Amino acid sequence: MNRNVRPSVFALLLVGVAGGLLSGLFGIGGGTIIVPALALWLGMPQKLSAGTSVAAILPTAVVGAVSYVVQGHYDLIAALCLAVGIVAGAQLGAHLLAKLPTGTIQWGFMVFLAIVIVSLWFVVPSRDDSLELNPLLVALLVVTGFITGILSGVLGVGGGVVVVPVLMFFFGANDLEAKGTSLLMMIPGSISATLGNIRRQNVDLRAAVFVGLAACVCVPFGTLLAAWIDPFWGNVAFSLYLVFIL
Repeated sequence: MNRNVRPSVFALLLVGVAGGLLSGLFGIGGGTIIVPALALWLGMPQKLSAGTSVAAILPTAVVGAVSYVVQGHYDLIAALCLAVGIVAGAQLGAHLLAKLPTGTIQWGFMVFLAIVIVSLWFVVPSRDDSLELNPLLVALLVVTGFITGILSGVLGVGGGVVVVPVLMFFFGANDLEAKGTSLLMMIPGSISATLGNIRRQNVDLRAAVFVGLAACVCVPFGTLLAAWIDPFWGNVAFSLYLVFIL
């Protein structure tokens, strides 16, 4: 697709609906569906798709985070630690997005999804689990956020597909706490990555607005569904969804 050719509003709204529902359900920003939809279905260039996705994720993350916070499913300290790392990492990721070849980005996205899929089968969270932080874990959360920020800027994802499994597997969070914390973390990360991508002209703001608005409307329904589904079946659904995207 040429950068001057614009996808229809209806198509962008459909992408936003899917991204919003999945964002609320899985605690992700929705980039794992938004990026492929923009690039493969609507014909947007890969780099522009990634930058546009990050911009659309910002309002989606805000609404999703509020939905989880209202239900009490979050850890503010963990989210702040992750955010410190992701803000710095997102700037580096946005820089790499402008430099890396398209093929490298596409293959990196696929390898990234494959790793997450495998990790999900080793994480069966309990709703009774909770984060218990100490100085070492705080430092590790900042490092996790930095790596996630790089992936966010390069791949156009909010980072939830990294953070949610990591919080459950390595930090002992339950699934709802991990999802709420992940969405809180995405807010500063998305701002940082979007500013970097705008400077490098890697964002279609029109597309981001329509996708983001539709996602905002649908994300609360996803959060309600997440609380209703058993954690094990939530993991199964998440992994199958990622297999489909891969």
